[in-house]
Amino acid sequence: MFGKIIGTGSYVPERVVTNTCLEQYVDTNDEWIRERTGIARRHVMEQETTKDMAVLAAKRALEMAAVAPEEIDMIIVSTLSSDIALPSTACYVQDKLNAKNAVCFDLNAACTGFILAYNTVQTYMAAGFCKTALIIGAEGLSKLVDWSDRGTCILFADGAGAAIVRADETAVFDTVMHADGGQGDALTMKTGFAERVRGIDVEPGVEVLEANQNILNEKDTYIGMDGQAVFRFAVKQVPTCILELMEKCGIKEEDIDLFLLHQANERIVKSIVKRIKTSMDKVPMNLQEYGNTSSASVPILLDEMVRQEKLKKGDRVIMAGFGAGLTWCASYLEF
Repeated sequence: MFGKIIGTGSYVPERVVTNTCLEQYVDTNDEWIRERTGIARRHVMEQETTKDMAVLAAKRALEMAAVAPEEIDMIIVSTLSSDIALPSTACYVQDKLNAKNAVCFDLNAACTGFILAYNTVQTYMAAGFCKTALIIGAEGLSKLVDWSDRGTCILFADGAGAAIVRADETAVFDTVMHADGGQGDALTMKTGFAERVRGIDVEPGVEVLEANQNILNEKDTYIGMDGQAVFRFAVKQVPTCILELMEKCGIKEEDIDLFLLHQANERIVKSIVKRIKTSMDKVPMNLQEYGNTSSASVPILLDEMVRQEKLKKGDRVIMAGFGAGLTWCASYLEF
């Protein structure tokens, strides 16, 4: 038995950073950014944290689903940018919701993460290990962006999206998942943890972090991206993955009501649309408002479609994501 999404929620910070605002940081302008990405503005944390955005999105999903926290038996949070390493963000969410019966863990698959969390929950449900699950994609990427790097600071932003999935005998699910670690250099960010303890002779009274400053390039601790490599990868592999999934499921483009794609770049989305031979009417975009929120982008878009009644009971949907790793996947569901 698989599960159906019965509630969604999302949260984005109130602070808005427009393209014009970025002119004070890098050599850019509104026209240049819109032409290359489709992004007009993005939401950036002030007082919020990644973990608290996850909680707020989860509360809205629970409210829509009319599910009590104690009914949840699994919580998975997809994030690469939590402000805590221990405990897991999922455990933090559990505590704040008082979802005392849930097993909790995080996963990191960058922009593909929410869909992989959804797939993971479906697998547990099929095995009979859980009946009601909360999945969240939450990112605070503004803290990981080098605001002097034009190639990344114009793209990434903050937000969280969540969904409640409940086991249902009528649920339909299938997926195709891929990864290629050989292309991992296309999207990178170092933590510096290994360098802090390896090959360092720390004098008594000198903090390890201070000693590390000479061997760790600070730029490496921000998100680094080979934009052209990511573009080539996405426009080739994502449509191939979607077509592979449709063939696996025995369905055609005309059978799908909505394609919910990771909101990375307008040119990428339009290239995917062209290659799978569908209409933009079936492929909603909100990246112009939110930018690239990594694993939060698909659930934020999902929540908007539900609340705007553009996604209704019985609709057939393909969610597709792609990101660092490199990873990419597509999942079929009936809402």
